[in-house]
Order: sequence, then structure tokens, then C-alpha cells
Amino acid sequence: MTQRRAAVIGTGLIGGSVGMALRKHGWHVSVMDLDPAVAQQAVDLGAADRVGPDPDAEITFLAAPVGSIPELARHALETTQGIVTDVGSTKAEICRQIRHPRFVGGHPMAGSEQDGIIGSDPDLFGGAMWVLTPVAETDESTFATVASIVRHFGCEVIALAPEVHDNLVAQVSHVPHLTAASLMCLAADTSVEHRALLRLAAGGFRDMTRISSGRASIWPDICIANRAAIVDGLERLIAGLEDVRDKVANQDRAGLLDLLNKARTARINLPTGYGVVERVAEVAVPIPDRPGEIAAIATLATELDVNILDLEIGHSSEGPRGVMLLMVDAALGERLVGGLMARGYHPTLRQLD
Repeated sequence: MTQRRAAVIGTGLIGGSVGMALRKHGWHVSVMDLDPAVAQQAVDLGAADRVGPDPDAEITFLAAPVGSIPELARHALETTQGIVTDVGSTKAEICRQIRHPRFVGGHPMAGSEQDGIIGSDPDLFGGAMWVLTPVAETDESTFATVASIVRHFGCEVIALAPEVHDNLVAQVSHVPHLTAASLMCLAADTSVEHRALLRLAAGGFRDMTRISSGRASIWPDICIANRAAIVDGLERLIAGLEDVRDKVANQDRAGLLDLLNKARTARINLPTGYGVVERVAEVAVPIPDRPGEIAAIATLATELDVNILDLEIGHSSEGPRGVMLLMVDAALGERLVGGLMARGYHPTLRQLD
């Protein structure tokens, strides 16, 4: 069998880990980086087979700062016949600029306290969410191929509209990072007068500020690209802190207790993933052979909290129709079918042994 070929542009922590994960599953990987020495280091560390472009790449992963991704995507689409995806943590602006059948936006929700290629790990994505953001122009086979590849990395794949993705990650990633950075700067400023402060910082403070140790250089691009959602999130956080301040100032014991119990309950009930699926069902959805169907159905599944374990697309040779086969947890099959019927689709459900 011919070895499958991939390219990775950008060899930091995520790009290096993507390269290692691909090679772990038998792919031939080529890498490029603005710093040729870092690209060569990726080869030396086992994240790639070679340095340089690969016009025969079946898929190209763009792991560069979000501001440079649209230009890199255009170049990759022009110079290869393969699929192109990215790993940037904002999606709306990228997907607004790059609307092409062979492109789908992506964002692995994974990271590490280590930085750069030296921290790369082929198992970094195990158990993580990998968000894909298909739009109307995204070809069904593009989405299906990228989803299949990253699932082999051990990820759970979910589909979101680009704007929805950016609003959500502002709340769960971008605002928390800026909050952690602000707390850390506050402590650093205070430590100038009270030298013992940072030595006293333990447990909770270290946990809350851990993410502020990440690479600073990627964040200005992220904040600019997602500024509206981040500003909205920060304004809501400020309003929440003002409410806490007032409760403390007014000695509102009952209000404080309610707030802390609400937070504790929400934290305890954070989802930990879909877990092991014991029984699988197949949902077959007849679809018009037109752009946008994969985006509509995949994002609906995410809205219904139904994880698509696998999917296939079958195109009819007798007309402009096809069928999408979705493999889902059998316990959630009826939920997905009901949601699809409400949207005007005519799905069928079959339990698989």
C-alpha cells in the first residue's frame, strides 16, 4: 500500500504533536517553519520525515499564528490537491476568508505547560475535543476525512459554526487566560513590596494561574481576531466580580453562600467526555447533493450533544441526492433522529450489533 502523505506548516507544540501523531499512525510527514532550524529539530525529534513542501500531501495542517493562517491556507490550496485544515483557536475570520471545498477549520482543545517543538507529544490529543467548523462551501468528504484522521489521534470530534466556536472559546479559554495573566501580574506587582507573597502562593493560586505560563506571543493575534467575544466575556466577568465585591462589602453571607454553592455545583458537574460507547447505532440521512448539508447536520448533532463516532457519505449515480451514514451511541440515536426530523430530514435508525 502507498504510504499516506501529510504536511504540517508550523512546528510548535501543536504542530509538532500533530506530526508525531500522524507518524505514529503510519503517515509520511513533511514540515515547514519560519525557522529552518526548528523545522529540522522537528525531524530530529520524530515529528516529521523531512523538511520542505509536499505537493502530494493528502492533507495539510496549518499550525501557525491565527493571523497568518488565511494566507497559508490559500497557498496550500493552490499548491496541493489535498485537504487543508488548521489548528487555530479562533475560527470566524479564517472561515470568512477561506471558503473552499477542500478547507475546513479546526481547533484541538489540547495543550501543555511545555512550549514549542520540544514539548510535542503524539498522545497530546488523547481524550481531547477537536472542533471542526464546516461552512456551506465545505465538501462533505473534506469534513469526513479530517474527522476520521483526528479521531485516530484519540479525539472526540464536534462540529460548530465558526461564530459559535469563537463565542464559546472566549468564555472557556480566552477570558480565563487573560484573567489568569491579570491575577499573576497583580501578584507580581504586590511581591515587589511583599517579597514573601510569591513564596506563599500555593495550591489554588498556582492552579488558577497555571495557564498564564503559556507562550505569550500567540495571544495578541488571538485577542485581535476574537476581540468582540473576548470583550463581551470580560465585561460579564467584570460585572460578576463587581457583584462579588458588593456581597463582600455588604457582608451578604447568604448571597456569598448561594454564589459559591452555584459555582461548586457547576464545577462538579463539568462533563468529562463521552466515555466508552458499548452499543452503536447507524442513522441514515438522505440529503440533497448540495453544499452545506454536512455543516448543517454535524452542527445539529453537536447542539443535541450527540457525538458522531464515524460518518460516511454515499452519492447516488441516479440523481442529485446522497445519503449520510452517522454512527452514534445507540442510547442517543432517537434524540438525533428526532432533531433531524424537526429540521425536515427523513432519517432512519438501525441498531448495530
